[in-house]
Amino acid sequence: MKAHTTLLQHKPPIKVRMGKVFKKMRVHWPLYVLLLPPIIYVAIFSYVPMYGVLLAFKQYQPLKGIIGSPWVGFSHFEQFFSSPSSWRIIKNTVLISLYSLVAGFPLPILLAVALNEVRKHWFKKTVQMVTYAPYFISSVVLVGIVMQVLDPRIGLVNQFIQFFGGEPINFMGETQFFRSIYVWMGIWQGTGYGAIIYLAALAGVSKDLQEASIIDGASKVRRIWHVDLPSIRPTIVILLVLSIGGIMGVGFETIYLMQNNLNLSVSEIIATYVYKVGLINSNYGFSTAIGLFNSMINLILLIIANFTARKLTDSGLW
Repeated sequence: MKAHTTLLQHKPPIKVRMGKVFKKMRVHWPLYVLLLPPIIYVAIFSYVPMYGVLLAFKQYQPLKGIIGSPWVGFSHFEQFFSSPSSWRIIKNTVLISLYSLVAGFPLPILLAVALNEVRKHWFKKTVQMVTYAPYFISSVVLVGIVMQVLDPRIGLVNQFIQFFGGEPINFMGETQFFRSIYVWMGIWQGTGYGAIIYLAALAGVSKDLQEASIIDGASKVRRIWHVDLPSIRPTIVILLVLSIGGIMGVGFETIYLMQNNLNLSVSEIIATYVYKVGLINSNYGFSTAIGLFNSMINLILLIIANFTARKLTDSGLW
């Protein structure tokens, strides 16, 4: 108790401590200037719009504004969950997200490990360029290419099927093909770019551990399994946690461009539904409620995934 009292007595006054902080800020002001633009960006585009969450609990009337619009409580949420299509939309969102996560998450790791083992510089750079390039294709162009390739009349795939005596298939109109087309199109576009982070992590793997494993006679596969992958495990865990936390956030643009009346039963997701209800039908309160529900699910999944990762691997976001 005496030690605690003595420590409190010798603790500098708050003015002295704040003076030291401001002194350090004056010395390192260029670093704070560099930090200022992202802080302003986050404040404007992430925190200021949170005021609009009130729309989820109001019957929005433009003339009265957000504050003046009548309060309706949870009626928008009740309306959504009582709708016959709500659970189908949620199921479509979850299934597409899980498919993308299971099929797409390991591939950038495998590509990065494979590229890390390549010793011919020209070959490594060529593979990197070829695999990174699709990431910079816009969603509109990408979907256009896929539609042309899968077209029932002139598409390359159907031409190949017909060459072997098969019947042409309307891939974009068959519900059983939609999820696979979307997921593998995204994997083709994003795998090369996603491998960049893992390549950077692999560059930091201890050379001493590599040399020790070689001296011990470990094969290349064993070195990857026992040295490379454990070394980049924190990076893998953090990206996996972030992926799980965004499992309800399926991309809007690509799905919307691929939608048609034939595949709508499996392609309608929360993002496209919010767009149609909120912007096209001008039901802003209802669409905000759905978006808020989606964000809350993502937040809960992020917390659970991070807690689990901390328990199992001692790595996580916080």
